Amino acid sequence: MKKYAVITGASSGIGVEFAKEFAKRGYALILTARRKERLEKLAERLPVACKLIAADLEKEEECYRFFREIEQLPIEVFINNAGFGCWGRFTDTGLERELSMIRVNVEAVHILTKLALKNMQRQGRGYILNVASSAGLIPAGPYMGTYYATKAYVTSLTRAIAAEQCQMHSRIYVGCLCPGPVDTEFNDVADVTFSLKGISASRCVKYAVRQMWRRKTVIVPTLPMKFVTTCGRFLPQELFIKMTGRQQKKKGTAN
Repeated sequence: MKKYAVITGASSGIGVEFAKEFAKRGYALILTARRKERLEKLAERLPVACKLIAADLEKEEECYRFFREIEQLPIEVFINNAGFGCWGRFTDTGLERELSMIRVNVEAVHILTKLALKNMQRQGRGYILNVASSAGLIPAGPYMGTYYATKAYVTSLTRAIAAEQCQMHSRIYVGCLCPGPVDTEFNDVADVTFSLKGISASRCVKYAVRQMWRRKTVIVPTLPMKFVTTCGRFLPQELFIKMTGRQQKKKGTAN
């Protein structure tokens, strides 16, 4: 029987690398993104069967439609990767863009995590990895406040579900990937004009998958980000937020 890996936001960046990684491991892939043509180009380069589903996960009904198309398949791995960011002062960023971000980063992840988990409970096994961010482990991020808040939601939700599954002695893994900067299209989408040097998406994904197999709940790929997120727990929050804001401000032109 084929084993399937589902990857949302599979048309670029980390999503593409997850597709490559699970293809190497022999999984049949279910890939979704808004841009069907990008999915088709990716599928041409992969050595495994790919089911391509164009869906705009900003829309609640599209989340349900997407899952209806795949729920009868034996899904072993579900990667909730779709998401984006937005940079700028809260008073300057567009409200509709922020609400769109909340719908993709929070609502879609929430819906698909619940549907995937219920499906895996019937199977008695499975892996769910929600792609969050190191931003979700930091108390606030001035100039990217809404993005930080969405990722905090994902990390908090994931940790709670993982604890529930552990207490149930479940065979289902639930975890979250919390990288720092990664070299992808994220900065272009977020209107970021300067950023810290990031790791490659390939390195990020390889590390994430290794830690997923080890059933690590919160996965932070690099030592510098582990240091930042760990030390941040011991600093006064006002100071930590001020330091974070100073770094985030460098990413654009807000003065």
